[in-house]
Amino acid sequence: MDQYTLNLIVVGASFALYIGIAIYSRAASTGEFYAAGRGVHPVMNGMATAADWMSAASFISMAGLIASVGYDNSTYLMGWTGGYVLLAMLLAPYLRKFGKFTVPEFIGDRFYSPTARIVAVVCLIVVSVTYVIGQMTGVGVTFARFLEVDTTTGLLIGAAIVFMYAVLGGMKGITYTQVAQYIVLILAYTVPAVFISLQLTGNPIPMFGLFSEHNASSQPLLAQLDQIVTDLGFNQYTGHHDSTLNTALFTMSLMIGTAGLPHVIIRFFTVPRVADARWSAGWALVFIAILYLTAPAVGAMARLNLIETIYPGNAAVTESALEYEQRPEWMRNWETTGLLTFEDKNGDGRIQFYNEGNADFATTAEENGWSGNELTVNNDIMVLANPEIANLPGWVIALVAAGGLAAALSTAAGLLLAISSAISHDLIKSVINPNISEKGELMAARVSMGFAIALATWLGLNPPGFAAQTVALAFGLAASSIFPVLMMGIFSKRVNNKGAIAGMLAGLIFTLAYVFAYKGFLFIPGTNLLPDNAANWVFGISPVSVGTIGAIINFAVAYFVSNATESPPQEIQELVESVRVPRGAGAASNH
Repeated sequence: MDQYTLNLIVVGASFALYIGIAIYSRAASTGEFYAAGRGVHPVMNGMATAADWMSAASFISMAGLIASVGYDNSTYLMGWTGGYVLLAMLLAPYLRKFGKFTVPEFIGDRFYSPTARIVAVVCLIVVSVTYVIGQMTGVGVTFARFLEVDTTTGLLIGAAIVFMYAVLGGMKGITYTQVAQYIVLILAYTVPAVFISLQLTGNPIPMFGLFSEHNASSQPLLAQLDQIVTDLGFNQYTGHHDSTLNTALFTMSLMIGTAGLPHVIIRFFTVPRVADARWSAGWALVFIAILYLTAPAVGAMARLNLIETIYPGNAAVTESALEYEQRPEWMRNWETTGLLTFEDKNGDGRIQFYNEGNADFATTAEENGWSGNELTVNNDIMVLANPEIANLPGWVIALVAAGGLAAALSTAAGLLLAISSAISHDLIKSVINPNISEKGELMAARVSMGFAIALATWLGLNPPGFAAQTVALAFGLAASSIFPVLMMGIFSKRVNNKGAIAGMLAGLIFTLAYVFAYKGFLFIPGTNLLPDNAANWVFGISPVSVGTIGAIINFAVAYFVSNATESPPQEIQELVESVRVPRGAGAASNH
Protein backbone atom coordinates (compact mmCIF):
# COMPACT_ATOMS: atom_id res chain seq x y z
CA MET A 1 0.00 0.00 0.00
CA ASP A 2 1.43 3.40 -0.96
CA GLN A 3 1.98 6.12 1.66
CA TYR A 4 -0.78 8.42 0.41
CA THR A 5 -3.43 5.69 0.68
CA LEU A 6 -2.20 4.76 4.15
CA ASN A 7 -2.36 8.41 5.25
CA LEU A 8 -5.86 8.70 3.87
CA ILE A 9 -7.08 5.59 5.70
CA VAL A 10 -5.61 6.52 9.10
CA VAL A 11 -6.68 10.19 8.96
CA GLY A 12 -10.11 9.25 7.58
CA ALA A 13 -10.64 6.68 10.35
CA SER A 14 -9.77 9.26 13.01
CA PHE A 15 -12.21 11.76 11.51
CA ALA A 16 -14.96 9.14 11.40
CA LEU A 17 -14.29 8.40 15.08
CA TYR A 18 -14.60 12.07 16.05
CA ILE A 19 -17.84 12.58 14.15
CA GLY A 20 -19.30 9.34 15.52
CA ILE A 21 -18.54 10.41 19.10
CA ALA A 22 -20.16 13.80 18.47
CA ILE A 23 -23.33 12.21 17.12
CA TYR A 24 -23.50 9.86 20.10
CA SER A 25 -22.83 12.71 22.57
CA ARG A 26 -25.10 15.31 20.96
CA ALA A 27 -25.93 18.19 23.31
CA ALA A 28 -29.65 18.44 24.06
CA SER A 29 -29.57 21.46 26.41
CA THR A 30 -27.56 24.61 27.05
CA GLY A 31 -26.09 22.95 30.17
CA GLU A 32 -24.73 20.13 27.99
CA PHE A 33 -23.60 22.54 25.25
CA TYR A 34 -21.70 24.86 27.63
CA ALA A 35 -20.51 22.48 30.39
CA ALA A 36 -21.30 18.89 29.32
CA GLY A 37 -24.00 18.74 32.00
CA ARG A 38 -21.24 18.92 34.68
CA GLY A 39 -21.00 15.13 34.56
CA VAL A 40 -17.51 14.41 33.19
CA HIS A 41 -15.28 12.06 35.21
CA PRO A 42 -12.05 13.73 36.47
CA VAL A 43 -9.76 11.33 34.57
CA MET A 44 -11.70 11.81 31.34
CA ASN A 45 -11.73 15.57 31.90
CA GLY A 46 -7.99 15.50 32.58
CA MET A 47 -7.40 13.76 29.27
CA ALA A 48 -9.74 16.15 27.42
CA THR A 49 -8.05 19.14 29.10
CA ALA A 50 -4.65 17.88 27.98
CA ALA A 51 -5.88 17.58 24.37
CA ASP A 52 -7.52 21.01 24.58
CA TRP A 53 -4.35 22.57 25.97
CA MET A 54 -1.78 20.76 23.77
CA SER A 55 -2.47 22.53 20.52
CA ALA A 56 -0.82 22.49 17.12
CA ALA A 57 1.79 24.75 18.70
CA SER A 58 2.68 22.03 21.22
CA PHE A 59 2.53 19.14 18.77
CA ILE A 60 3.90 20.70 15.59
CA SER A 61 5.78 23.89 16.40
CA MET A 62 7.31 23.65 19.87
CA ALA A 63 9.83 20.91 19.08
CA GLY A 64 10.49 22.60 15.73
CA LEU A 65 11.36 25.85 17.46
CA ILE A 66 13.56 24.03 19.96
CA ALA A 67 15.21 22.20 17.04
CA SER A 68 15.98 25.45 15.19
CA VAL A 69 17.42 27.40 18.13
CA GLY A 70 18.04 25.00 21.00
CA TYR A 71 18.06 25.92 24.69
CA ASP A 72 16.78 29.48 24.22
CA ASN A 73 13.49 28.24 22.78
CA SER A 74 12.88 25.99 25.77
CA THR A 75 11.03 29.04 27.11
CA TYR A 76 7.94 27.65 25.37
CA LEU A 77 8.31 24.42 27.30
CA MET A 78 8.87 26.12 30.65
CA GLY A 79 6.24 28.82 30.21
CA TRP A 80 3.40 26.58 29.08
CA THR A 81 4.07 23.89 31.69
CA GLY A 82 4.51 26.37 34.53
CA GLY A 83 1.37 28.19 33.46
CA TYR A 84 -0.70 25.06 33.64
CA VAL A 85 0.46 24.45 37.22
CA LEU A 86 -0.50 28.05 38.01
CA LEU A 87 -3.95 27.52 36.52
CA ALA A 88 -4.49 24.23 38.35
CA MET A 89 -3.49 25.61 41.76
CA LEU A 90 -4.71 29.22 41.76
CA LEU A 91 -7.74 29.43 39.49
CA ALA A 92 -9.46 26.20 38.43
CA PRO A 93 -10.91 25.00 41.78
CA TYR A 94 -12.18 28.45 42.77
CA LEU A 95 -13.80 29.14 39.42
CA ARG A 96 -15.51 25.74 39.53
CA LYS A 97 -16.78 26.53 43.03
CA PHE A 98 -18.34 29.72 41.70
CA GLY A 99 -20.51 27.48 39.51
CA LYS A 100 -20.85 29.45 36.26
CA PHE A 101 -20.69 28.42 32.60
CA THR A 102 -18.18 30.94 31.18
CA VAL A 103 -15.27 33.19 32.18
CA PRO A 104 -17.13 36.45 31.30
CA GLU A 105 -20.06 35.26 33.43
CA PHE A 106 -17.77 34.93 36.45
CA ILE A 107 -16.27 38.37 35.79
CA GLY A 108 -19.71 39.97 35.31
CA ASP A 109 -21.12 38.50 38.53
CA ARG A 110 -17.99 38.96 40.66
CA PHE A 111 -17.65 42.61 39.62
CA TYR A 112 -21.44 43.15 39.64
CA SER A 113 -21.37 44.82 36.24
CA PRO A 114 -22.77 43.99 32.77
CA THR A 115 -20.09 46.29 31.37
CA ALA A 116 -17.34 44.20 32.98
CA ARG A 117 -18.92 41.12 31.42
CA ILE A 118 -18.96 42.71 27.95
CA VAL A 119 -15.34 43.87 28.25
CA ALA A 120 -14.41 40.31 29.29
CA VAL A 121 -16.21 39.00 26.19
CA VAL A 122 -14.15 41.35 24.01
CA CYS A 123 -10.91 40.21 25.68
CA LEU A 124 -11.92 36.54 25.30
CA ILE A 125 -12.73 36.93 21.60
CA VAL A 126 -9.46 38.77 20.83
CA VAL A 127 -7.42 36.10 22.64
CA SER A 128 -9.30 33.13 21.21
CA VAL A 129 -9.36 34.38 17.62
CA THR A 130 -5.60 35.06 17.72
CA TYR A 131 -4.99 31.62 19.20
CA VAL A 132 -7.18 29.78 16.71
CA ILE A 133 -5.17 31.17 13.79
CA GLY A 134 -2.25 29.02 14.92
CA GLN A 135 -4.46 25.93 14.99
CA MET A 136 -5.74 26.52 11.48
CA THR A 137 -2.13 27.01 10.34
CA GLY A 138 -1.30 23.59 11.77
CA VAL A 139 -4.28 22.02 9.99
CA GLY A 140 -3.19 23.54 6.68
CA VAL A 141 0.44 22.41 7.04
CA THR A 142 -0.54 18.84 7.89
CA PHE A 143 -3.11 18.49 5.14
CA ALA A 144 -0.83 20.07 2.55
CA ARG A 145 1.84 17.45 3.06
CA PHE A 146 0.12 14.21 3.97
CA LEU A 147 -3.09 14.39 1.95
CA GLU A 148 -1.39 16.21 -0.95
CA VAL A 149 -3.85 19.06 -1.16
CA ASP A 150 -3.17 22.78 -1.12
CA THR A 151 -3.33 24.65 2.18
CA THR A 152 -6.65 26.31 1.38
CA THR A 153 -8.33 22.98 0.68
CA GLY A 154 -6.80 21.52 3.84
CA LEU A 155 -8.15 24.38 5.95
CA LEU A 156 -11.63 23.96 4.49
CA ILE A 157 -11.62 20.21 5.20
CA GLY A 158 -10.45 20.78 8.78
CA ALA A 159 -13.07 23.50 9.32
CA ALA A 160 -15.79 21.17 8.03
CA ILE A 161 -14.76 18.42 10.47
CA VAL A 162 -14.75 20.83 13.43
CA PHE A 163 -18.12 22.18 12.32
CA MET A 164 -19.63 18.70 12.30
CA TYR A 165 -18.65 17.68 15.82
CA ALA A 166 -18.44 21.04 17.62
CA VAL A 167 -21.71 22.55 16.41
CA LEU A 168 -23.53 19.27 16.95
CA GLY A 169 -22.07 18.19 20.28
CA GLY A 170 -21.08 21.41 22.05
CA MET A 171 -18.96 20.88 25.16
CA LYS A 172 -20.42 17.40 25.68
CA GLY A 173 -19.41 16.20 22.22
CA ILE A 174 -16.11 18.09 22.26
CA THR A 175 -15.12 16.58 25.62
CA TYR A 176 -15.37 12.95 24.52
CA THR A 177 -13.95 13.76 21.09
CA GLN A 178 -10.95 15.34 22.82
CA VAL A 179 -10.40 12.16 24.84
CA ALA A 180 -10.06 10.26 21.55
CA GLN A 181 -7.89 13.04 20.09
CA TYR A 182 -5.56 12.89 23.09
CA ILE A 183 -4.99 9.17 22.57
CA VAL A 184 -4.28 9.73 18.88
CA LEU A 185 -1.93 12.68 19.37
CA ILE A 186 0.08 11.18 22.25
CA LEU A 187 0.66 7.94 20.32
CA ALA A 188 1.58 9.95 17.24
CA TYR A 189 4.13 11.97 19.22
CA THR A 190 5.74 9.27 21.36
CA VAL A 191 5.87 6.28 18.98
CA PRO A 192 8.17 7.93 16.38
CA ALA A 193 10.20 9.47 19.22
CA VAL A 194 10.87 5.98 20.61
CA PHE A 195 11.90 4.68 17.16
CA ILE A 196 14.26 7.62 16.55
CA SER A 197 15.77 7.47 20.03
CA LEU A 198 16.55 3.80 19.46
CA GLN A 199 18.12 4.59 16.08
CA LEU A 200 20.36 7.35 17.38
CA THR A 201 21.24 6.19 20.89
CA GLY A 202 19.91 2.67 21.46
CA ASN A 203 17.80 4.02 24.34
CA PRO A 204 14.02 3.51 23.88
CA ILE A 205 13.05 6.34 26.24
CA PRO A 206 13.48 9.63 24.33
CA MET A 207 14.04 11.89 27.34
CA PHE A 208 16.87 9.58 28.48
CA GLY A 209 18.13 9.14 24.92
CA LEU A 210 18.68 12.90 24.78
CA PHE A 211 21.47 12.48 27.34
CA SER A 212 22.77 9.14 26.03
CA GLU A 213 25.70 8.31 23.78
CA HIS A 214 25.24 8.97 20.07
CA ASN A 215 25.68 5.65 18.22
CA ALA A 216 27.55 7.04 15.20
CA SER A 217 30.04 9.29 17.03
CA SER A 218 30.32 7.54 20.43
CA GLN A 219 29.96 10.85 22.26
CA PRO A 220 26.93 12.28 24.10
CA LEU A 221 24.16 13.16 21.66
CA LEU A 222 23.96 16.80 22.77
CA ALA A 223 27.75 17.17 22.53
CA GLN A 224 27.63 15.79 18.98
CA LEU A 225 24.81 18.19 18.09
CA ASP A 226 26.68 21.15 19.60
CA GLN A 227 29.76 20.29 17.53
CA ILE A 228 27.84 19.95 14.26
CA VAL A 229 25.82 23.18 14.59
CA THR A 230 28.83 25.27 15.64
CA ASP A 231 30.82 23.81 12.72
CA LEU A 232 28.14 25.33 10.47
CA GLY A 233 28.21 28.75 12.12
CA PHE A 234 25.07 28.32 14.22
CA ASN A 235 24.92 29.13 17.92
CA GLN A 236 25.74 26.34 20.35
CA TYR A 237 22.58 24.28 20.75
CA THR A 238 22.81 23.98 24.54
CA GLY A 239 23.95 27.57 25.16
CA HIS A 240 21.96 30.65 26.20
CA HIS A 241 22.28 33.46 23.64
CA ASP A 242 19.11 35.52 24.05
CA SER A 243 18.48 38.54 26.27
CA THR A 244 17.95 37.32 29.84
CA LEU A 245 15.31 40.03 30.38
CA ASN A 246 13.38 38.97 27.27
CA THR A 247 13.67 35.30 28.24
CA ALA A 248 12.25 35.98 31.71
CA LEU A 249 9.44 38.22 30.42
CA PHE A 250 8.51 35.79 27.65
CA THR A 251 8.44 32.81 30.00
CA MET A 252 6.27 34.74 32.47
CA SER A 253 3.97 35.89 29.66
CA LEU A 254 3.45 32.29 28.58
CA MET A 255 2.85 31.20 32.19
CA ILE A 256 0.22 33.74 33.14
CA GLY A 257 -1.22 33.64 29.63
CA THR A 258 -1.76 29.90 30.01
CA ALA A 259 -3.53 30.46 33.31
CA GLY A 260 -5.83 32.97 31.61
CA LEU A 261 -6.83 30.88 28.60
CA PRO A 262 -10.65 30.80 28.59
CA HIS A 263 -11.00 27.59 26.55
CA VAL A 264 -8.92 25.69 29.15
CA ILE A 265 -10.61 27.29 32.15
CA ILE A 266 -14.10 26.28 31.01
CA ARG A 267 -12.99 22.64 30.98
CA PHE A 268 -13.05 22.74 34.80
CA PHE A 269 -16.72 23.75 34.74
CA THR A 270 -17.61 20.29 33.36
CA VAL A 271 -16.88 18.16 36.46
CA PRO A 272 -19.45 17.45 39.19
CA ARG A 273 -17.60 18.87 42.23
CA VAL A 274 -14.81 21.25 43.25
CA ALA A 275 -12.70 18.28 44.40
CA ASP A 276 -13.12 16.79 40.91
CA ALA A 277 -11.74 20.00 39.41
CA ARG A 278 -8.57 19.55 41.47
CA TRP A 279 -8.27 15.87 40.50
CA SER A 280 -8.84 16.55 36.82
CA ALA A 281 -6.17 19.29 36.93
CA GLY A 282 -3.73 16.77 38.41
CA TRP A 283 -4.56 14.12 35.82
CA ALA A 284 -4.23 16.65 33.01
CA LEU A 285 -0.74 17.53 34.22
CA VAL A 286 0.24 13.84 34.06
CA PHE A 287 -1.12 13.51 30.52
CA ILE A 288 0.57 16.74 29.42
CA ALA A 289 3.91 15.72 30.94
CA ILE A 290 4.13 12.68 28.64
CA LEU A 291 4.43 14.95 25.59
CA TYR A 292 6.36 17.76 27.21
CA LEU A 293 9.07 15.51 28.59
CA THR A 294 9.46 14.05 25.10
CA ALA A 295 9.54 17.35 23.16
CA PRO A 296 13.18 18.38 23.90
CA ALA A 297 14.41 15.00 22.65
CA VAL A 298 12.26 15.24 19.53
CA GLY A 299 13.64 18.71 18.76
CA ALA A 300 17.29 17.77 19.25
CA MET A 301 17.02 14.52 17.30
CA ALA A 302 15.16 16.21 14.44
CA ARG A 303 17.91 18.85 14.13
CA LEU A 304 20.62 16.18 14.19
CA ASN A 305 18.83 14.02 11.61
CA LEU A 306 18.32 16.98 9.28
CA ILE A 307 21.97 18.04 9.32
CA GLU A 308 23.25 14.48 8.97
CA THR A 309 20.99 14.06 5.94
CA ILE A 310 22.57 17.08 4.26
CA TYR A 311 26.11 16.30 5.44
CA PRO A 312 26.38 12.47 5.48
CA GLY A 313 28.94 10.95 7.80
CA ASN A 314 28.89 13.92 10.20
CA ALA A 315 31.38 15.77 8.02
CA ALA A 316 29.78 19.16 8.41
CA VAL A 317 32.05 21.78 6.84
CA THR A 318 33.39 19.82 3.89
CA GLU A 319 32.59 19.33 0.24
CA SER A 320 30.54 16.26 1.08
CA ALA A 321 27.27 18.19 1.14
CA LEU A 322 24.38 16.29 -0.40
CA GLU A 323 23.88 16.67 -4.15
CA TYR A 324 20.51 18.20 -4.89
CA GLU A 325 19.61 15.57 -7.48
CA GLN A 326 20.30 12.84 -4.90
CA ARG A 327 18.11 14.41 -2.20
CA PRO A 328 15.86 11.89 -0.40
CA GLU A 329 12.18 11.44 -1.17
CA TRP A 330 11.06 13.24 2.00
CA MET A 331 12.71 16.46 0.83
CA ARG A 332 10.99 16.22 -2.55
CA ASN A 333 7.66 15.69 -0.80
CA TRP A 334 8.01 18.74 1.45
CA GLU A 335 9.26 20.92 -1.41
CA THR A 336 5.85 20.57 -3.05
CA THR A 337 4.28 22.28 -0.01
CA GLY A 338 6.60 25.30 -0.23
CA LEU A 339 7.68 24.74 3.38
CA LEU A 340 11.12 23.50 2.34
CA THR A 341 12.95 25.32 -0.45
CA PHE A 342 16.36 25.11 -2.13
CA GLU A 343 18.23 27.71 -4.18
CA ASP A 344 21.56 26.75 -5.73
CA LYS A 345 23.37 30.07 -5.18
CA ASN A 346 26.87 28.92 -6.19
CA GLY A 347 25.81 26.55 -8.97
CA ASP A 348 27.64 23.48 -7.62
CA GLY A 349 24.53 21.28 -7.47
CA ARG A 350 24.99 20.61 -3.75
CA ILE A 351 22.91 21.73 -0.77
CA GLN A 352 24.75 24.21 1.44
CA PHE A 353 23.05 24.59 4.83
CA TYR A 354 24.73 26.96 7.28
CA ASN A 355 24.31 30.24 9.16
CA GLU A 356 25.12 32.92 6.62
CA GLY A 357 24.39 35.60 9.23
CA ASN A 358 27.45 34.63 11.29
CA ALA A 359 30.19 37.13 10.41
CA ASP A 360 32.86 34.95 12.04
CA PHE A 361 31.91 32.09 9.72
CA ALA A 362 32.12 34.17 6.52
CA THR A 363 35.77 33.30 5.86
CA THR A 364 35.12 29.57 6.16
CA ALA A 365 32.11 29.85 3.83
CA GLU A 366 34.18 31.77 1.26
CA GLU A 367 36.98 29.17 1.40
CA ASN A 368 34.41 26.48 0.65
CA GLY A 369 33.02 28.43 -2.29
CA TRP A 370 29.63 29.00 -0.68
CA SER A 371 27.57 32.02 -1.70
CA GLY A 372 24.94 31.86 1.02
CA ASN A 373 22.65 29.41 2.77
CA GLU A 374 20.69 27.47 0.17
CA LEU A 375 18.16 25.51 2.22
CA THR A 376 15.17 27.05 3.99
CA VAL A 377 13.19 24.81 6.32
CA ASN A 378 9.95 25.97 7.96
CA ASN A 379 10.11 25.14 11.67
CA ASP A 380 6.56 23.79 11.56
CA ILE A 381 7.58 20.77 9.47
CA MET A 382 10.27 19.37 11.77
CA VAL A 383 8.02 17.13 13.89
CA LEU A 384 5.88 16.09 10.94
CA ALA A 385 8.88 15.33 8.73
CA ASN A 386 10.97 13.65 11.44
CA PRO A 387 9.62 10.10 10.83
CA GLU A 388 10.28 10.49 7.10
CA ILE A 389 13.80 11.81 7.70
CA ALA A 390 14.46 8.79 9.94
CA ASN A 391 12.94 6.46 7.31
CA LEU A 392 10.37 5.01 9.72
CA PRO A 393 7.57 2.64 8.61
CA GLY A 394 4.66 4.08 6.63
CA TRP A 395 2.13 3.48 9.40
CA VAL A 396 4.16 5.67 11.75
CA ILE A 397 4.15 8.51 9.20
CA ALA A 398 0.36 8.15 8.80
CA LEU A 399 -0.06 8.16 12.59
CA VAL A 400 1.90 11.42 12.84
CA ALA A 401 -0.39 12.99 10.25
CA ALA A 402 -3.46 11.98 12.29
CA GLY A 403 -1.78 13.22 15.49
CA GLY A 404 -0.96 16.65 14.08
CA LEU A 405 -4.56 17.08 12.96
CA ALA A 406 -5.89 15.82 16.30
CA ALA A 407 -3.79 18.39 18.20
CA ALA A 408 -4.90 21.28 16.00
CA LEU A 409 -8.57 20.30 15.82
CA SER A 410 -8.95 19.57 19.55
CA THR A 411 -7.73 23.02 20.58
CA ALA A 412 -9.57 24.75 17.73
CA ALA A 413 -12.83 23.18 18.92
CA GLY A 414 -12.23 24.33 22.51
CA LEU A 415 -11.44 27.88 21.40
CA LEU A 416 -14.44 28.04 19.11
CA LEU A 417 -16.69 26.82 21.91
CA ALA A 418 -15.34 29.54 24.20
CA ILE A 419 -16.12 32.16 21.53
CA SER A 420 -19.56 30.70 20.85
CA SER A 421 -20.46 30.55 24.56
CA ALA A 422 -19.33 34.14 25.10
CA ILE A 423 -21.51 35.38 22.26
CA SER A 424 -24.64 33.30 22.94
CA HIS A 425 -24.57 33.20 26.76
CA ASP A 426 -22.78 36.41 27.74
CA LEU A 427 -24.00 38.76 25.00
CA ILE A 428 -27.28 37.45 23.61
CA LYS A 429 -28.67 35.85 26.79
CA SER A 430 -27.43 38.37 29.35
CA VAL A 431 -27.47 41.66 27.39
CA ILE A 432 -29.37 41.58 24.10
CA ASN A 433 -32.30 39.24 24.84
CA PRO A 434 -32.53 38.10 28.50
CA ASN A 435 -35.90 36.45 27.81
CA ILE A 436 -34.62 34.11 25.11
CA SER A 437 -35.78 30.51 25.55
CA GLU A 438 -33.34 27.69 26.23
CA LYS A 439 -34.04 26.30 22.76
CA GLY A 440 -33.37 29.72 21.25
CA GLU A 441 -30.14 30.11 23.23
CA LEU A 442 -28.96 26.67 22.10
CA MET A 443 -29.63 27.64 18.48
CA ALA A 444 -27.81 30.95 19.01
CA ALA A 445 -24.84 29.03 20.43
CA ARG A 446 -24.70 26.78 17.36
CA VAL A 447 -25.04 29.68 14.92
CA SER A 448 -22.31 31.57 16.81
CA MET A 449 -20.09 28.51 16.55
CA GLY A 450 -20.64 28.42 12.78
CA PHE A 451 -19.67 32.09 12.40
CA ALA A 452 -16.60 31.57 14.61
CA ILE A 453 -15.45 28.64 12.47
CA ALA A 454 -15.89 30.73 9.30
CA LEU A 455 -13.84 33.59 10.79
CA ALA A 456 -11.10 31.23 12.01
CA THR A 457 -10.86 29.62 8.57
CA TRP A 458 -10.61 32.99 6.84
CA LEU A 459 -7.84 34.16 9.18
CA GLY A 460 -6.04 30.82 8.85
CA LEU A 461 -5.69 31.34 5.10
CA ASN A 462 -3.12 34.10 5.77
CA PRO A 463 -1.30 33.07 8.96
CA PRO A 464 1.17 35.60 10.39
CA GLY A 465 3.97 33.13 11.15
CA PHE A 466 4.81 29.81 12.76
CA ALA A 467 1.95 28.30 14.72
CA ALA A 468 3.85 28.64 17.99
CA GLN A 469 4.70 32.31 17.34
CA THR A 470 1.06 33.18 16.66
CA VAL A 471 -0.03 31.29 19.75
CA ALA A 472 2.62 33.10 21.82
CA LEU A 473 0.98 36.41 20.90
CA ALA A 474 -2.39 35.04 22.02
CA PHE A 475 -0.86 34.05 25.35
CA GLY A 476 0.45 37.59 25.77
CA LEU A 477 -3.02 38.98 25.20
CA ALA A 478 -4.53 36.52 27.72
CA ALA A 479 -1.80 37.42 30.22
CA SER A 480 -2.48 41.15 29.96
CA SER A 481 -6.29 41.05 29.99
CA ILE A 482 -7.91 37.93 31.49
CA PHE A 483 -5.46 36.49 34.03
CA PRO A 484 -5.15 39.60 36.25
CA VAL A 485 -8.90 40.14 36.54
CA LEU A 486 -9.46 36.49 37.48
CA MET A 487 -6.75 36.62 40.13
CA MET A 488 -8.09 39.86 41.60
CA GLY A 489 -11.64 38.54 41.42
CA ILE A 490 -10.71 35.52 43.54
CA PHE A 491 -8.07 36.86 45.91
CA SER A 492 -8.97 40.54 46.45
CA LYS A 493 -12.18 41.78 48.03
CA ARG A 494 -11.17 45.43 47.47
CA VAL A 495 -11.08 45.48 43.64
CA ASN A 496 -14.39 46.85 42.37
CA ASN A 497 -16.12 46.97 38.99
CA LYS A 498 -14.53 50.25 37.92
CA GLY A 499 -11.05 48.95 38.69
CA ALA A 500 -11.63 45.64 36.91
CA ILE A 501 -12.93 47.32 33.74
CA ALA A 502 -10.14 49.92 33.67
CA GLY A 503 -7.50 47.24 34.29
CA MET A 504 -8.73 44.92 31.54
CA LEU A 505 -8.93 47.73 28.99
CA ALA A 506 -5.54 49.18 29.94
CA GLY A 507 -3.78 45.81 29.74
CA LEU A 508 -5.43 44.77 26.47
CA ILE A 509 -5.03 48.12 24.69
CA PHE A 510 -1.39 48.50 25.72
CA THR A 511 -0.48 44.98 24.58
CA LEU A 512 -2.40 45.24 21.29
CA ALA A 513 -0.82 48.63 20.53
CA TYR A 514 2.69 47.36 21.22
CA VAL A 515 2.18 44.18 19.18
CA PHE A 516 0.54 46.00 16.25
CA ALA A 517 3.32 48.61 16.22
CA TYR A 518 5.93 45.93 15.48
CA LYS A 519 3.88 43.08 13.96
CA GLY A 520 1.25 45.03 12.04
CA PHE A 521 -2.53 44.85 11.95
CA LEU A 522 -3.58 41.22 12.41
CA PHE A 523 0.19 40.56 12.32
CA ILE A 524 0.23 41.06 8.53
CA PRO A 525 3.80 41.86 7.32
CA GLY A 526 4.13 45.36 5.89
CA THR A 527 1.46 46.95 8.11
CA ASN A 528 3.78 47.46 11.09
CA LEU A 529 4.67 51.03 12.08
CA LEU A 530 8.14 50.22 13.43
CA PRO A 531 10.84 47.75 12.29
CA ASP A 532 10.44 44.48 14.19
CA ASN A 533 13.95 43.97 15.55
CA ALA A 534 15.66 44.18 18.92
CA ALA A 535 17.25 47.55 18.14
CA ASN A 536 13.81 49.17 17.91
CA TRP A 537 12.02 47.42 20.77
CA VAL A 538 11.40 49.55 23.88
CA PHE A 539 14.02 48.53 26.47
CA GLY A 540 14.70 45.51 24.22
CA ILE A 541 11.30 43.94 25.06
CA SER A 542 10.01 41.74 22.23
CA PRO A 543 6.33 42.03 21.14
CA VAL A 544 5.80 38.37 22.12
CA SER A 545 7.15 39.12 25.62
CA VAL A 546 5.15 42.26 26.30
CA GLY A 547 2.16 40.41 27.80
CA THR A 548 3.94 40.42 31.17
CA ILE A 549 4.19 44.23 31.09
CA GLY A 550 0.53 44.41 30.06
CA ALA A 551 -0.41 42.24 33.05
CA ILE A 552 1.51 44.52 35.43
CA ILE A 553 -0.30 47.53 33.96
CA ASN A 554 -3.64 45.72 34.37
CA PHE A 555 -2.97 44.97 38.05
CA ALA A 556 -1.69 48.50 38.76
CA VAL A 557 -4.56 50.31 37.05
CA ALA A 558 -7.19 48.06 38.67
CA TYR A 559 -5.81 48.62 42.18
CA PHE A 560 -5.33 52.37 41.68
CA VAL A 561 -8.85 52.92 40.34
CA SER A 562 -10.41 50.62 42.95
CA ASN A 563 -8.70 52.40 45.84
CA ALA A 564 -9.73 55.77 44.44
CA THR A 565 -13.40 54.75 44.26
CA GLU A 566 -15.96 53.07 46.50
CA SER A 567 -15.51 49.59 47.96
CA PRO A 568 -17.48 46.68 46.47
CA PRO A 569 -20.86 45.95 48.13
CA GLN A 570 -20.72 43.82 51.27
CA GLU A 571 -22.49 40.89 49.58
CA ILE A 572 -19.79 40.80 46.88
CA GLN A 573 -17.05 40.76 49.49
CA GLU A 574 -18.83 37.88 51.24
CA LEU A 575 -19.12 36.11 47.88
CA VAL A 576 -15.37 36.38 47.34
CA GLU A 577 -14.77 35.02 50.82
CA SER A 578 -17.10 32.07 50.23
CA VAL A 579 -15.40 31.17 46.94
CA ARG A 580 -11.90 31.30 48.41
CA VAL A 581 -12.44 29.73 51.84
CA PRO A 582 -13.80 26.16 52.15
CA ARG A 583 -17.09 25.71 53.97
CA GLY A 584 -16.58 25.09 57.68
CA ALA A 585 -13.00 26.41 57.68
CA GLY A 586 -13.80 29.10 60.21
CA ALA A 587 -15.61 26.73 62.54
CA ALA A 588 -12.83 24.17 62.30
CA SER A 589 -10.20 26.75 63.19
CA ASN A 590 -12.02 27.56 66.43
CA HIS A 591 -11.56 24.04 67.84
